[in-house]
Amino acid sequence: MKIIIAGAGEVGTHLAKMLSQEKHDIILMDPSEERLNFTNSSMEILPMVGNPTSIRELEEAGIKKADLFISVTPEETTNIAASMLASKLGARKTLTRINNYEYLLPKNKELFENMGIDSMIYPEMLAAKEIVTAVKRPWTRQYWELFGGALILIGAKIRENSKLVNKQLFELLSEQKLYHIVAIKRKNETIIPRGLDRIEAGDIVFFTTTKEHIEDVRLLAGKPDLEVKKVIIMGGSRIAIRTCQYLPNNIRVKIIEPNKEKAHRVAEKVPSNVLIINGDGRDTDLLMQEGINDAQAFIALTENSSTNILACLAAKRMGVFKTIAKIENIDYISLAESMDIGAVINKKLIAASHIYRFLLDADVSNVKCLTFANADVAELVARPNSKITRKQVKDLNLPKDMTLGGLIRDGKPMMIKGDTHIQAYDHVVVFCLDTAMRKLEDYFN
Repeated sequence: MKIIIAGAGEVGTHLAKMLSQEKHDIILMDPSEERLNFTNSSMEILPMVGNPTSIRELEEAGIKKADLFISVTPEETTNIAASMLASKLGARKTLTRINNYEYLLPKNKELFENMGIDSMIYPEMLAAKEIVTAVKRPWTRQYWELFGGALILIGAKIRENSKLVNKQLFELLSEQKLYHIVAIKRKNETIIPRGLDRIEAGDIVFFTTTKEHIEDVRLLAGKPDLEVKKVIIMGGSRIAIRTCQYLPNNIRVKIIEPNKEKAHRVAEKVPSNVLIINGDGRDTDLLMQEGINDAQAFIALTENSSTNILACLAAKRMGVFKTIAKIENIDYISLAESMDIGAVINKKLIAASHIYRFLLDADVSNVKCLTFANADVAELVARPNSKITRKQVKDLNLPKDMTLGGLIRDGKPMMIKGDTHIQAYDHVVVFCLDTAMRKLEDYFN
């Protein structure tokens, strides 16, 4: 697949690195030669100094033969113009990064498709939605609704008090109708578990379940049922503004922003239940003054990953139950996990999961890159006569880096067991390590 990415910023460079590992033909285009100087020369990416809104330079990049054109520059107008040109010049599909929620409204979908823009991504909005989910379910590390909420994926850190500690998976089979354990993250290793694998204290365990059994999973993991009534946010970013707009009105929110002018601008855009404080969120005296000791959640959204991690650690020490850190430096994510930061928000991984579905030939409706697990969850449709429909699950010889988490048949959610026989048009949840993404096509096509 030939993919041209416009914009060698953090999102574009990360995408290029990720997609180059999938053996795609990648061209990364940017007007700045400096941004295209990669320290890792082993990447199979062709850097090209060029303007994505120049017809001549798009043609030089080979736009006529491009299967996918992705524009992720910081400028929304550049992205829209570049994608329109790319489509008219022959790119089969285009994907555009935007900063305006209005463009995503269903009534505008046809307008943009007629302009040649197939899909749009607004990473800040997706990040805000993840934060809100983390606040609503503070006992989880990951909480994701699959197939419109028919199936749920939950990641939870297992403490010593959990009934699961030191249990092997085969011992839990009687309860497997309620949930399915699809992965275990242990330190820096992600395990797709089999019957003899044992759960240890400190593991992050990923479950698939249905809405009726979320409470069973919480009790099993030994987690308290805490309601978040007060949130403190450090940093008045666009993600912070969106988060405030999506949070329920009964939650009291304070945003601490050091820049006075920016604090005034933020105040104009947030709901009435949000109070803006002009100050430094790293100042412990200020935090105490603003009542951090009775806040249930602290969200660090500055542009500095290490500042966000340290602020969350301080909040934890002050008794905050749920901390959420925006970490754009991917190398810091495992560090945050080792320090027990509750949830991590990374725009690059959010953008990557959205773009993955363009790259699989199987019927993928959604793909999610899990921040802590170096793994992906995909929702797939089993096609008639595909390999996945030919035998019971236990006889399919699935690769060790892949497991099936659940399925929807005729609108009804089901957990998958060894004797489950997947039928054509079943919607299936697949959990796999990065190494297995391409193998999905063999089973589902």
